This record gives sequence, structure tokens and C-alpha cells, in this order.
Amino acid sequence: MSRYIVLYHAPLDVAQRFAQATPEQAALGLQEWVDWSTRLGPALIDPGRPLGHARSVTSTGVDDGRDDIIGMSILEAASMDEALGMVEGHHHLRWADGCSITVLEEMGVPELA
Repeated sequence: MSRYIVLYHAPLDVAQRFAQATPEQAALGLQEWVDWSTRLGPALIDPGRPLGHARSVTSTGVDDGRDDIIGMSILEAASMDEALGMVEGHHHLRWADGCSITVLEEMGVPELA
């Protein structure tokens, strides 16, 4: 089994709208996360958290980072196709226009095994 990092992307205005959700809207959104995590069971290693305040570090200094990555999760799956199936139809994609999901396979480092 491999681990897959799931990044949730949304335009900044959508992330700001989320931060201003009513308690009822927040409860509905939370229930969708609970339903998804229940469906995945132990394959959802870490449901993740919202992300923000990104900064990028380069050899020339620090500046504003990507502000469209608003959350992450970690999955365990037998293949990339299986991991992609776990996020197919994910409620994040219905949240607003411009929302997307990136799935990255965590690669092993043979020299450190």
C-alpha cells in the first residue's frame, strides 16, 4: 500500500466565503466530511485540516506562497487509480466553481529504507 497526499484547491474568494459560513452551513459541510471519512474508513490515514497563511522559501528569500491550497488529507491505497477513486465526486468539487483536488503519491527513498 502507498500513501497519497490530497491537496484541496479553491479560489481565494471561496476560501474567504467558507471562513464566513453560518453555523448551519458549517454543520452541513462538516457532515459531508464525516460521511466521506466514514466511507473511506481506515484508508483515510489523516483527514487533514484547513490550511492557510502560505509562505514560499527560495534561495533568494521568503514571499507569499500559493493561496489556493486550502486543505489536505492523507490516504492509503494500493494504486493511484484507487486513490483517485476515493476522491472522485468528492464534495469539495461541488463547493464552488474553480475548486479542484490534486493527488500526489508519497514516494519512498530507497537510501533511507
